[in-house]
Amino acid sequence: MRTNKLLRSGFVMGIGLFLSGTAIADNCTGYDILVTTNAETRDLGNGMTLTTFQAESALTSEDSIYNLATGQCSGTALATPDGKVRSTGHCARHDKDGHTQSIEWAQAPGAEKGMWKSTGGTGKFAGKTDSGWFQNVRSDGKIGMTKWGGNCK
Repeated sequence: MRTNKLLRSGFVMGIGLFLSGTAIADNCTGYDILVTTNAETRDLGNGMTLTTFQAESALTSEDSIYNLATGQCSGTALATPDGKVRSTGHCARHDKDGHTQSIEWAQAPGAEKGMWKSTGGTGKFAGKTDSGWFQNVRSDGKIGMTKWGGNCK
């Protein structure tokens, strides 16, 4: 049960895609469908656990170049004795033409939304400085879906 909560929190990305939203109105939005392929929780003692996880990711978007980019996301979720979870990680994806794109993401303890930002890419993703938010829509511990939005240039 606790691992399920950690995975939901960890993949509330997006992108599972840093706090509530962007100051500028979103000009790109979509969904990230994630399938967990590996998760391991280590009990650190005194009510703390650290979960590491990997997931396959597929993005959908009707208003950005990220539509149908697929790849892998990985991250960690640190649960503290007060029951709050802090999550961070990275995703690396590619499109049908082989152009690659990467992001880093984080979600603060107790936050409903997390934040993501581009960290690199090739081809049409090269030089992107896009960033935004993500929020969990649905998760059953194995398959998760997050809604994301942001400022894509």
